[in-house]
Parts: sequence; C-alpha cells; structure tokens
Amino acid sequence: MNIAIAIIALGLLVLVHEAGHFFASLAVGLRPRRFYIGFPPPLFRTKRKGIEFGIGVVPLGGFVTIPGMHRPIPHDAERRFSAAVAEAPSLAGALDRLMRALGEDDLSAAGERLDDLEGALRAQKLSPDALSRAEKGLAELRDALGPDAYWKAATWRRIVAIGAGPAANIALTLVVFTILFTMVGGGPSRVVAEVTEGSPAAAAGIRPGDRIVTVDGDAVNGDDLGSRVARAGAEKRALRITVVRDGAEIMLPPVVPEVIDGGYRIGVVRTGTGQSLPEAAKTSVEVTGTLSKEIVKAIGGLLTTEGRENVASPIGITQASSDAIERGTAQFLWVVGLVSLSLALLNLLPLLPLDGGHILFTLVEGARGRVVRREIYERVSIVGIVIVLLLFLIGITNDIDRLT
Repeated sequence: MNIAIAIIALGLLVLVHEAGHFFASLAVGLRPRRFYIGFPPPLFRTKRKGIEFGIGVVPLGGFVTIPGMHRPIPHDAERRFSAAVAEAPSLAGALDRLMRALGEDDLSAAGERLDDLEGALRAQKLSPDALSRAEKGLAELRDALGPDAYWKAATWRRIVAIGAGPAANIALTLVVFTILFTMVGGGPSRVVAEVTEGSPAAAAGIRPGDRIVTVDGDAVNGDDLGSRVARAGAEKRALRITVVRDGAEIMLPPVVPEVIDGGYRIGVVRTGTGQSLPEAAKTSVEVTGTLSKEIVKAIGGLLTTEGRENVASPIGITQASSDAIERGTAQFLWVVGLVSLSLALLNLLPLLPLDGGHILFTLVEGARGRVVRREIYERVSIVGIVIVLLLFLIGITNDIDRLT
C-alpha cells in the first residue's frame, strides 16, 4: 500500500509540473492542444474550446502539447505524408510543392500548399495507418504555421510557458514545507514519540504517547524539560517524573539521566510542536533556499564518484517515499517537498529536451533575432538525452545496490 501511495505521489509531482506549463501557456496566448492526466491510450477524452482533455491508462504524471514547438522544415512533411504518397503516387506533386515552400521559408505559400495537399488527400482512399499519419501531419503543420505557434511567440511568452513547469514544482515545495512546519517546525513538546531501548526512560516505564506534566513536582513545558534533565544529569541526581497516560496521572520511579549522544538524556524522543502559519511560510522559504543550494552542489558533484552515488532513479525515489510513509506524515511531506524541488532544479539544467534547454535556446534566438536551425536543436537534444539516460542508468545501478 505504501508503495502505491509513493507512486501516486510521484505521479502527482509530474502532473503539477505539466499543469504549470498548461496554465501558463493559456495565460500568454500559446493555447495548448492537449492536456492529459496519465499517459495514452486514453480511458476518457473530451474536447473543450479546441483543447483535448483526457485521462490516460498509465496513471503517472501527465503531459501537455503546446502547438508549434519548432519552425517546420521539409522533413516534417516528408515524415508524415510519405506513407500516403506510397499508396497514392498522385499526391507526390502536392507534397513536393509543400516541401519546397518549407525549404524556402515561405510560410505563407506553405500554408496554401498545405491546403492543396489536404484537398488532394481527401480525394484518396488510404489505409488506416497512412491516413492516421497524414492527419497527424496536417494537424502538426497547421499548428506550426499558425499564429499561436510556440516558435513564433515573443521571447518572454516562451520563457513563461516553459519556466512555469519548474516554477509550479517550486511553489508546491513551498506549500508542502509550510504545511510540514505547521506540524513540527516549532520546539519539542511534552509528548513522548519514542523510547530508546535500555535507556533510563525505558527502565522507568515511560511509553510512547505519554505526556510529561511535572518534574520533581513542578509543572514543565517542552522547553523546560530538556534543561531540567540536563541539570539533573550534571548533578548526578534522580528525577521524579509524572506523566498523563490514558487520561490518568502516573508518577514514575526515579529516573537518573545518562550521557547519551554526548549529552545528559533519559532516552526519549519527543514530538514537535508546530509553528504559526506566517512562521511556517517564512521557514519554508529559508529551507527551500538552503536545499536548492545543496541540490545545485550535488548536481555539480556528479562528475565525482561520491556525487554519482547520491543519484537515484524513480525506483529509489519511490522506495524512499514508501519508507517515509512508515515513519509518519511529517517525514513523508519532507520527502515529497524535497523530490518536488529536485524535479524543478533538474529540469532547469540547460540541456535539451529539458525545460532549461528550451529556455536557453529561447534566449539565444531572442538575442539573434532568428530561430536556431532544426539540425542544431536535434544534435543538442541527442547529447541531452544521452546525459539524462546515463544519469538514469547510474540511478538504477545505485538503487539495485541499495536494495540488495
């Protein structure tokens, strides 16, 4: 059950990321074509105002289709319509004219040639496979030639649409950590969470769930308790502790603090108290900033053996989340926030096809005043994919070592 919850949580983090892209694209006029929860084939789909919404069979994450990510080139037409031409050679002339217009960057003429090709296609009887590929080609090229194509948009619009994915994960991290710190962000309480085996507390009969109310007859709060124990340990004297258990007050046998982990303690771990909402929000920002620096350092250390040992795949992340669930809600929220932040920062790496790579190329194109050639996009994407796959394989190897 814990594994299932962990998998769903990881899928929700990806879904939040894609939702960031979706709503930001809508906000800046880059109208997405599809927004799916899960991955195809679809269990359910419907169309609203030109956007296809669906629920996929694979219930992990989701995806968004933004129209016209790249300037169209002749190969796009050839790839989609070659099967139709093979079955109906009379389409070759219309396809050739479309490819020529795309090759000459005459987008106005390309739109007219696409209309001509569509008309010729409708007059043919094609196999379901060839027809399906041709339909996809028509939709993709119309999106790439349309006024709301991503590659045509102003630099700031493109950066907002792409950067919103990582931003959504960072925002989720802040929300999750804020909730966490309202639960456990304050000082220790008087309630016992764990008792160390063989400790003075265990010998005195203190149990998890007990609430310590007095020490030597004096009422204490969470902050006082630690100092009272330390002072008694330094003086080598016993404490008389009273706890509330199941609504009844119980005075326990004398407890003598011992040196545990470098300080005088009785061997209990207490639950934490929560911060106020404003305090928790402030702490959330501070902790997120600190963790971001550490994650960036860790990414920079991937070239070292020690750095590579810290890489985990989705298997390891799921296992860590499952283990955290067993340790309680607070620990699980910590892991969810940490994974969400890591997902955001990894996606901001300047590698295609990651979001950071798209942002980098958008800035380059904005500075140059013209788009980067598709061949360069594809070559850089191959390098990025190889690096991502390499990290994935390292993570898988590390996870296998940890599990075995």
